[in-house]
Amino acid sequence: MPQILVQRDNLDEANAEFAQERLKQPVFLNSVPKSGSHLLRNILRMFVPVDQQYSADFIQWANMKQHLGAFSAANPMLSWGHLFFADASAIETAPTRRILLYRDPYDWVIARARFILSDQFEGNVDHLASGALTADELLTMMVFGLPGKLPSLNDIYELNAAAWLGARCHIVTYEELVLHVQALDTGEAERFFGALLDACGIALPADWRVRVKRGSDRRQSGTSRENLSGVAIELPDVLGERHRALVDYQAPGLRSLLGYA
Repeated sequence: MPQILVQRDNLDEANAEFAQERLKQPVFLNSVPKSGSHLLRNILRMFVPVDQQYSADFIQWANMKQHLGAFSAANPMLSWGHLFFADASAIETAPTRRILLYRDPYDWVIARARFILSDQFEGNVDHLASGALTADELLTMMVFGLPGKLPSLNDIYELNAAAWLGARCHIVTYEELVLHVQALDTGEAERFFGALLDACGIALPADWRVRVKRGSDRRQSGTSRENLSGVAIELPDVLGERHRALVDYQAPGLRSLLGYA
């Protein structure tokens, strides 16, 4: 699997500033890669005792069997990862409260490209950052994938997001999460985070805004946009019309299924 190179954060130390109630049931944060996984994880780490946080790894299909203890009903933990929907993953995560996070595929294409170009990503596609490709060519590769090297957009969203919609899980979109993180004093934010915590089996504490603010500090996320280094190709902030059409061709009906169209 590709390696993600990030510096250690200090959120375990920040966790000690808050009174913590112990989880009574395991919680698994499942997400499409590059959809705000660290943001959601870091926020919820402020609501769970450190010794109930399964920090060994991001759990994925390739390493799931090594981390089955994360889903144990007898020893409830908060864990996170990018896990395909399949018979084994559905069965193993059955004891957990499942949270599913994804983002608009249009924006995901740009986020994926930026991350792969960065120094924080280490895999078998380092040559993409050589400067030989245009931004348009790179974005096209993010949509269609590369044979034997990168899965296509549809391959990733099909089993990391779409299939899980037919299972028991609480849906969170990156766009909603960011919106409410940036407006914590609103009633909408309180309802959003109240529902999220309830889905995790956690009561909304009086100091929830302080906890969310602490966990969502972008300086604590090594994969947030401003903390990525080495991105030499200038990428657009918004996906252009041509590449939007390519996304719709490559994954027809996906954005509608996910609630974006």
